[in-house]
Amino acid sequence: MEKAKKIAAEMMEIAAQDIAFVGSRFSLPGTNIEPMPFAKVARMAYVGHVLPKGIEPGLDETLFYDPTGMGAPSGVHIAYVEVDPETGMVEILDYVAVDDSGTIINPLLAEGQAHGGVVQGIGQALMEKTHYDDQGQPLAASYMDYALPRASDSPEVTVVNHPVPATTNVLGVKGCGEAGCAGALPSVMNAVVDALRPYGIHHIDMPATPERVWRAIHDAGSRDSIRK
Repeated sequence: MEKAKKIAAEMMEIAAQDIAFVGSRFSLPGTNIEPMPFAKVARMAYVGHVLPKGIEPGLDETLFYDPTGMGAPSGVHIAYVEVDPETGMVEILDYVAVDDSGTIINPLLAEGQAHGGVVQGIGQALMEKTHYDDQGQPLAASYMDYALPRASDSPEVTVVNHPVPATTNVLGVKGCGEAGCAGALPSVMNAVVDALRPYGIHHIDMPATPERVWRAIHDAGSRDSIRK
């Protein structure tokens, strides 16, 4: 800040010790001199020929912070799905994610992370799988062969933030980058298993593809026939 004040003083043609920094502006209290926005000072800091003598170009600050503990996020994700027993198709009708990521610095980016993570988890839960031949060569080596979720595979995801500031750092922040994916995997798969429970199915491996779901229903019917 002291360096910025010197640059602002040079631009405003006043003494640096008289400058005050209030509301992101440099000003001279008690005068009618127009305040200088910080953004303008920051731009001029990289124009060498306008800087005071002895001031190097740039306005950078480096700080290393080593937290004593990590802030662990938490949340609740709920998926509402419908399974077609004739085809094994799984449709996600609704999805709600409530996350505690601590202090939210950028709500738009945090919500975008949650949306992207949820769709990534949906893809892993319902369609994404790597296949190899007997020689270990990948058979799904491109996106022509490897299924990824599209917009049509995702419902309208409701994201709600329930921030509880972390006590392990001065900002009160927690992680949010993987929260969507971490919540989507168990919530989607538990919803699928719950939908299949009437057939006596209590477990199904990921990905719950239509073929895998259909076979699970078919095998459950065969077992019922044998028991009868």
